[in-house]
Amino acid sequence: MPQNSWKQVKHHDFAAGEPDRGPGVPSALTNNPRAGQWDGRRMCRSMIADYKRFLMTDGEGIRCSIYVSGCPFRCDGCYNSSIWDFQAGYEYNQRLEDQIMDDLSQSFVQGLTLLGGEPLLNTPVLIPLVRRIRERFGDAKDIWCWTGYTWEELMRPGETPDKRELLELIDVLVDGRYLKDQHDSLLQFRGSRNQRIIDVRKSLEVEEPVIWGRLHDQERFIPEMYGKDRDDAEGDK
Repeated sequence: MPQNSWKQVKHHDFAAGEPDRGPGVPSALTNNPRAGQWDGRRMCRSMIADYKRFLMTDGEGIRCSIYVSGCPFRCDGCYNSSIWDFQAGYEYNQRLEDQIMDDLSQSFVQGLTLLGGEPLLNTPVLIPLVRRIRERFGDAKDIWCWTGYTWEELMRPGETPDKRELLELIDVLVDGRYLKDQHDSLLQFRGSRNQRIIDVRKSLEVEEPVIWGRLHDQERFIPEMYGKDRDDAEGDK
């Protein structure tokens, strides 16, 4: 995974002394916000960095993925640092939304993935979109979301209500900043060991994070596995 290590960023812990913020928080490799410090209803500029159709990398099954612009976490080594700016990319529009709906109507598409940038700071765009998806498809299409926030941060008193509103429309949340000192290429759908794949509905029911039931991390690199299988096969000859 390429890293934009040329970006030198000074990071801050804006909630210094606050306990129980989830795995990896605070970190000197990212910004760490107070509850409600970042309000997507004000920060969002309705800009989209990219939209990709029919992928198998951004969650389970074949998916469509929308990449929103803007992220103040600014994780050191971020793969998408080019879209930290809330004004990067192009403006979200009705034509794109209709394209997303048409793509999701394909029977082989399992759902939509929200990435960025920071989706939970682009709620003015994503809440109406996901509501439209739910109204048309119900639970037949699932919604995945990547966020720099931890579950514990999102549940803090004082966090902006739009985040919870979007969260309640999501099925699976990959939470937490990317921390390059915890990078692990064997992880499923995430880049560092502090990040979790969370079943949102079950978590909201029990009021604590519940790990997605189909989590399956690798134990070793795939090329290494294939190499061993080949060597074993050759040894049997």
